Amino acid sequence: MPKDEWDLVVEPKSSLFSLNFKEVWRYKDLLLLMVRRDFVAYYKQTILGPIWFFLQPLLTTAMYFLIFFKVAKLSTDDVPPMLFYLAGVTVWNYFSESLTKTSDTFIANAAIFGKVYFPRLVIPISIVVSNLMRLGIQFMLFLVFWVYYLLATNAIHPHWDAMLLLPILILLMACLSLGLGIIFSSLTTKYRDLRFLLGFGIQLMMFATPVVYPLSLASEKYKWLLVANPFTAIIETFRYAFLGKGEFNWMYLGYSALVTIIILLIGTLIFNKVEKTFMDTV
Repeated sequence: MPKDEWDLVVEPKSSLFSLNFKEVWRYKDLLLLMVRRDFVAYYKQTILGPIWFFLQPLLTTAMYFLIFFKVAKLSTDDVPPMLFYLAGVTVWNYFSESLTKTSDTFIANAAIFGKVYFPRLVIPISIVVSNLMRLGIQFMLFLVFWVYYLLATNAIHPHWDAMLLLPILILLMACLSLGLGIIFSSLTTKYRDLRFLLGFGIQLMMFATPVVYPLSLASEKYKWLLVANPFTAIIETFRYAFLGKGEFNWMYLGYSALVTIIILLIGTLIFNKVEKTFMDTV
């Protein structure tokens, strides 16, 4: 084929830190196709189908209510416990599901990667975007409970101006899960033990994050350990905005943003390096 008829030239990346969003955008149709596939196939061939979008957070919230509020007697900062736990579950589910699925990018898609060229980042980005749709549905469920407690009781006092931070919180969650996910995805091509470590680690990380308890419950001696977790500021700011309780601190949120950027850069570096040779090790 004459050179002037080429419509695509595949070249090696000039920088390991290159995300090459321009190339990803060129494959936006594939990205949308992947998002639709992930979303439609998630509950396909299940009896309850889309009802699981609502059933999962509700059952999880009910279980947390029984165990952590009724049995363990943990404080919810005077916020109605069902609403407190539902807020934590809604936010945490997006992060944990995005991280879990993006961490399997290379191994789960090795057959496709080995046959045809397209920007490999399309796959993990499509997972993060498709999970945004699930987050939207579960956030609507949270809003139903939130509106009830807001109008029918005097139990919550939202900070309306802080709600403007919601897009930033979602962006931080998406980038943090994407960064960690592509790091684990790259490393598991060689070290399969990390797949087991990740599942175990996400469970441990949930207890190291104020999902089922407020940050105010931590003593000053150990509070810094929780604040060192970049997800703590995200979930505390979310509760501060919608429930009126929680700890909002620009320094904590700035630290969370800085750690997220560093993790995303490290993830990009490892991902770009591994994608050149992963077919030899996967």
